Amino acid sequence: MKKQYTLTQSQKMMVFILSMSLYGLSNMITELVPSVYLGPVEFSIEYFAFIPLTLCILFHPLYAAVGAALGEVIFGELMLGQFGGFGELEKFIAFSLAMYIAGIMVSDPTSKRQVGIAAISGVIIHQLISMMVDIGKVWIGVDDFEVLPGLAESVVIVEGFAFLNDILFSGILFALLPTLYLVPRLYGKIEPLLGMKPRTRENAHSIRGILHPKLVILSVILAFSAFGFEFLSETDLNVFEWEASFAEDSESTLTWISIGVAGVVAALILYMTISRSKKERKNAA
Repeated sequence: MKKQYTLTQSQKMMVFILSMSLYGLSNMITELVPSVYLGPVEFSIEYFAFIPLTLCILFHPLYAAVGAALGEVIFGELMLGQFGGFGELEKFIAFSLAMYIAGIMVSDPTSKRQVGIAAISGVIIHQLISMMVDIGKVWIGVDDFEVLPGLAESVVIVEGFAFLNDILFSGILFALLPTLYLVPRLYGKIEPLLGMKPRTRENAHSIRGILHPKLVILSVILAFSAFGFEFLSETDLNVFEWEASFAEDSESTLTWISIGVAGVVAALILYMTISRSKKERKNAA
């Protein structure tokens, strides 16, 4: 009989804030790395996905996934003086859903096979949702495509190439390989520092749970919701979109400020959790 993996409210909050600050910090670093364009195709570091993937596999997948997605919005958008409105909801849903599914795919964090499959699957799910949303916008007509005027089908080729590029470049170098290295080495060592017990086979999700009709239906609904929000972002209904007047003039400065804030938050939460864990062990002794 498997027991459900549970955390206290304070532990859930620690996982949430840690994921939010660490991924927000990494997101700011990727903003400083220049992109290379080949026609309409962009070659760039999409994200350091190994951070939320590692946290989702080691800790509670839901709170780690949502925390990382929110960290991107706060440190990657709001602190830089901009917000994409409904478009940000599409990114939030797609990313958190992909990371959550990747997290629950792993029942044994010491198994490199499970960790590797989950890591690359999380990236594929996220990029697939994003690709289908971009293709759908062009086919429906809410977005323009200028590669071959009048031939909307050509967006499939460009988006498909970008999809493969993100999987083979960012997916392998900045998701799969670092996650394969970090998870087995951190498992059983980082959890006690946060006052938690490691996830085990006895309290992990099974493949049947992943394929449960409720999760499948919810995933499909969320994927269509992501498209709906992205559709709204291209219309006049996107009243939540805004950009501060100082954003463009001070983008580099704001990026470094955001990096500093995210770093301080991450350092504080680590210090507080480690101190609390030492205190609890001392009282137990």
